[in-house]
Amino acid sequence: MSIELSGVSTTYGTVPMLREVDLRVDEGEIVCVLGPNGAGKSTLFKVFAGLIAPVSGTVRIMNADAARTGTERIPCLGVGFVPEGRRLFPGLTVAENIRLGYDAVRPGGTDLAERLEAIGRIFPRVSERLHQVAGTLSGGEQSMVALARALIGKPKLVVMDEPSLGLSPKLIREYFDVLRMIHRDGTTVLVIEQNAEMALRVAARGYVLARGRIVAADAAGSLRSSSVVRNLYFA
Repeated sequence: MSIELSGVSTTYGTVPMLREVDLRVDEGEIVCVLGPNGAGKSTLFKVFAGLIAPVSGTVRIMNADAARTGTERIPCLGVGFVPEGRRLFPGLTVAENIRLGYDAVRPGGTDLAERLEAIGRIFPRVSERLHQVAGTLSGGEQSMVALARALIGKPKLVVMDEPSLGLSPKLIREYFDVLRMIHRDGTTVLVIEQNAEMALRVAARGYVLARGRIVAADAAGSLRSSSVVRNLYFA
């Protein structure tokens, strides 16, 4: 089991955000969580990252209790995170941004050059811009750097929050092609997305989040034609 949430509820002050969320991601899967703006998707991502503690329920990541593990140690379990909006340090170079992901998992490690070479095979454009300041990159390039930063530690699981946000249709297709590639190489993927069409193309299963609750969970093919997805996205 890569991720398991059982009865997870959170609040923002006194306002409920997530309500009794049950969710599972098995090793080797691509799973998506869909939902419109305000559904609680970013809150869910922060729960996975240990940035928000549930008021009830349990969160297990890579068979460890996330609350006891602590935010700074979760990447060391073999988890890479890609936050919404990329969250790069614009004044640092591409290589320096990627190294932050490496140091979080392997402080004092000696194989950074080897791992950067492997990243370059996945992201040739990133490899060409290692010494460029990240803030000067295009939005699509920054998105690839954020994913490269998550992958540099060779995670077994990658959790992504709205990776297609702000990208052109062409770049969205390229990004999701990379997701398929890393999945074929053995990485489990959880993608939290508003773009239902693309997420359901790559995922085997999916959950639909609305107003903090899971309102549907099914195989991707079934969700594509479900009334829940149609009403949320196409009504």
